[in-house]
Amino acid sequence: MDTRFPFVDWFRNASPYINAHRGRTFVILIEGEAMASGRGEQLIQDLALLHTLGVRLVVVFGIRPQVHEALTAAGVEPTRIDGRWVADRAVMAHVEQVAAHQRLWLEARLSLGLPSTPLHGVELSVISGNLVTAKPLGVREGVDFDHSGEVRRVRASAIEGLLEKGSLVLLPPLGFSSTGEVFDLDASEVAQHAAVALKADKLILLGESEGLEDEQGALLRQLSPAEAEPRLSAAVPGSELARHLQAACTAARKGVARTHLLSWRNHDALLGELFTRDGVGTMITQHRYEQLRPATLNDVAGLLELLEPLERRGMLVARSRERLEHEIDDYMVIERDGMVIGCAALHIFTDTSIAELACVAVHDSYRGGERGERLVEAMERRARQRGLTEVFVLTTHTAHWFVEHGFRAASLEDLPPLKRETYNHARKSKVLVKQLA
Repeated sequence: MDTRFPFVDWFRNASPYINAHRGRTFVILIEGEAMASGRGEQLIQDLALLHTLGVRLVVVFGIRPQVHEALTAAGVEPTRIDGRWVADRAVMAHVEQVAAHQRLWLEARLSLGLPSTPLHGVELSVISGNLVTAKPLGVREGVDFDHSGEVRRVRASAIEGLLEKGSLVLLPPLGFSSTGEVFDLDASEVAQHAAVALKADKLILLGESEGLEDEQGALLRQLSPAEAEPRLSAAVPGSELARHLQAACTAARKGVARTHLLSWRNHDALLGELFTRDGVGTMITQHRYEQLRPATLNDVAGLLELLEPLERRGMLVARSRERLEHEIDDYMVIERDGMVIGCAALHIFTDTSIAELACVAVHDSYRGGERGERLVEAMERRARQRGLTEVFVLTTHTAHWFVEHGFRAASLEDLPPLKRETYNHARKSKVLVKQLA
């Protein structure tokens, strides 16, 4: 009988992220549609879990659908321009009422600690207040936006003080002016300004969409701001996609390490994005979290873990820790979020114009993404930079793959003398050579 619990394996795999997120600052936007659809309870449980794991949380909440419902019930039809309504006195009265009601509801749910509830034993101090200052949008293209505003400043030092005391900070889509007025703000703008001001580690935007997709409908896992901005230009002004992309790209360019686009419709989105290596949505970041780079001694443990299964299957010659440490300058690795998922080495033979391309390996879970090609191309560039004219490989399992990438069958006589002398005849590795143009 199988007595294993799948959850235990997931928990073990999540442990590096639990450690990495402890003490970090996350700004999380929850759009009003999530609350209107009844997803609030589940999201609050997830927020409480993040709090217990030591994450410093700033939560921004939207109220657009709730305000729209209140305006419809009151027979008020606001003027809309590019997705923003003109917040005159009639509109603003409903905005303030809905924001206050939503804030109180969230505070109440985050205080729930009955024994039968997921928050049992969790003590959460939830703080809100005049933490965002605003200014009016003013008159634009002949239209006075009245109390529709934009963020002037987020009081970062005050929020930092609250986070240091273990509080969860709640920010409504409202701002206050130096003259004592209240302004209606776009929640995604509040979240973006808060993330930048706090130098947050993450900005998480929970909206309708699962993330961004390519032309074939496949989810795009990671984009830079430059790659995402053409989609922003094509988005409908004022749409959720436009607002979220604007916030994500601006935050990334202004120093927020990672911005995540997730769907509140997916019950597992928030935890799945934060505690699995590949996540479930789209991440926008200035710095790629998968990078090809020269190896260092700190990578030796990761290399051993990557290579050991391939050595067991006879695909690679076993390499000891000492050998890897001695030859580490010959290696390049592909690192994905702290894990070595690919590697290759270029061993140069003194007084020859040929080098060995060795130890080309990609983790089983990350094959099919042209990572092997990237490794080989990087090593060929390194060889050319050193003035070499040929590279060779010895392989038992992947001869066809190398042939497809420009290598041709060769013989032992084509190898440097030192390699011929140490060739392992028992393995019967095939010799393939590639001329470097």
